Amino acid sequence: MNEFRVLSPTAILGYGFPEESFRAGLARDPHLIAVDAGSTDPGPYYLGAGVSFTDRAAVKRDLELMIEAGLERDIPVVIGTAGGCGADPHLEWNLEIILELTREKGWQFPLGVIHAELDKELVRQALRQNKISPLHPAPDLTEEEIDAAKHIVGQMGPEAVMSVLGQGAKVVLAGRSYDPAVFSAAAIAAGFDKGLAIHMGKILECGAIAASPGSGSDCLLGTLRTDCFIVEPLNPARRCTPTSVAAHTLYEKTNPYILPGPGGVLDLRETTFTQETETAVKVSGSKFLPGDKYTVKLEGAKCVGYRTVSIAGCRDPIMIGQIDHITEAVRERVQDNFKRYGYKYFLHFNIYGKNGVMGNLEPQPNVTAHELGIIIEAVAETQEIANTICSFARSTMLHYGYPGRVATAGNLAFPYSPSDFKAGAVYNFNVYHLMEVDDPLSLFPSKIIEVGKEKR
Repeated sequence: MNEFRVLSPTAILGYGFPEESFRAGLARDPHLIAVDAGSTDPGPYYLGAGVSFTDRAAVKRDLELMIEAGLERDIPVVIGTAGGCGADPHLEWNLEIILELTREKGWQFPLGVIHAELDKELVRQALRQNKISPLHPAPDLTEEEIDAAKHIVGQMGPEAVMSVLGQGAKVVLAGRSYDPAVFSAAAIAAGFDKGLAIHMGKILECGAIAASPGSGSDCLLGTLRTDCFIVEPLNPARRCTPTSVAAHTLYEKTNPYILPGPGGVLDLRETTFTQETETAVKVSGSKFLPGDKYTVKLEGAKCVGYRTVSIAGCRDPIMIGQIDHITEAVRERVQDNFKRYGYKYFLHFNIYGKNGVMGNLEPQPNVTAHELGIIIEAVAETQEIANTICSFARSTMLHYGYPGRVATAGNLAFPYSPSDFKAGAVYNFNVYHLMEVDDPLSLFPSKIIEVGKEKR
C-alpha cells in the first residue's frame, strides 16, 4: 500500500458530526473508520461510578452511521475507550448499544471486544514486584489505595487492537485506550511507520479540533504515506494550517517534543508542518522511540464522600467588596455550630466573577464585576452530613450581617427552588501510575463475537 486513509468522524463518540462531512470522508475511500469514545477530562466520577459522560441516544446515532458505512464498504470500524472511561461497565454499556443496533438493522459481523479493566490482585502483585511507579504528581501507590479503587483500567496501546483486527473483526470495541491507538493500529499492522502512524492518530483523535475554526463535532481525514501524513477537514468551512495542527499536537503536554505512550515515546524534535493544499497540512519527521521497558498507564478512582451544592447570585456592591471576609466568616460559623459532632467535611465557595475559573492562580485579584455567581459546595462522609453543612452555609450567607449592609431581606438570589442539589458520590483519581509489563497483550483479554448470527 502506498497510503493508508483514516476517517475520524468526531472527537468523542456521542459528540456528533454533520452527515455531509461524513459522506465526504467516505467518498475518499478510507481504509479505516475510528473514533475515541472517552477521556479523563470530565474527571474521576465517571470511572468511579461506572457510567458514561456521553448520552446514550447520541452515542447510538453516531454508531449507527459509522457501523452501517463500515459494513456496506467493508471498512473496519474501531472504537476506543468505550463508554467514556473503558472499564467493564462502560464496555458493557457500549456493547449493548451495538447489539441493539444489530437487532434493529439486521446486521451480521464479527465484533472484537477488548477488556481494559484490571484485576486488583494482578495490580497488587505488580506493586509487590516494584513494577509500578507514580506519574507526577501522584504519590507512590499502596495496596490500600488499590483496594479502595472502584475500577482500575490500563491504557492499551495499538498491539491489542492489531491482534483483534488480525483475527478478522469488522468492528472493534476496546476498553481504555491510548488515544492514538485505535487510529494507528491497522496502519502499523499494514507496515507503515509507527511514529508517523501514532502522530497521525494523535491529530485525528479529536476530530476537526485540529482545524481552523476547530470543532470536536466534525470530521477529519488522515492520509498516511511512507514518509509523511496529511490531515484535512471534510467540511468546506474549515481548513488545517501548520499552526492549528502543531498546536493540537502540543496541547496538554509537559514536553512539546517528547510525547510518552505505551511502549515508548513519540519524538517530535525533527517534525515539520507544511501547508500542502489550501485546507490540508503535511506532517513529516515524527519518530517512535521504543522504551527500555514496556509500560502501561493505570487509572483508578475511589469514592471520597458525598456532595451537596447550592447555586446563588449576589449583586450588592457592598457585599461584593467584602466577599472574602464574608465567605471566611460563614466558614467559621459553620465550624463553630457543628464542632460538638466532629463532622468531617469539605466546604468550598466558588466565586464566579472573582476567581471562579482559576482560583488561586487568578492574576487579577481585584473584583471588577457588578455581580457574582456563588457556588457553595459541601463534601462529607455521608449525603446527610453534606446536606446539613451546605444548608447551614447557604442560610448563614443568605442572612449574614456584614459591615455596611443596607438591605436585610437576604443577601443572595437563588435561580432554583429547591436551592440545594444532592449531587451524590464524589470520586478522586487515586491510581495514576505506570506499570511495567512483559507482554503488551497480557493485560487486555479479547474475544470475537459473531453478532447477528442468532437471526439465522
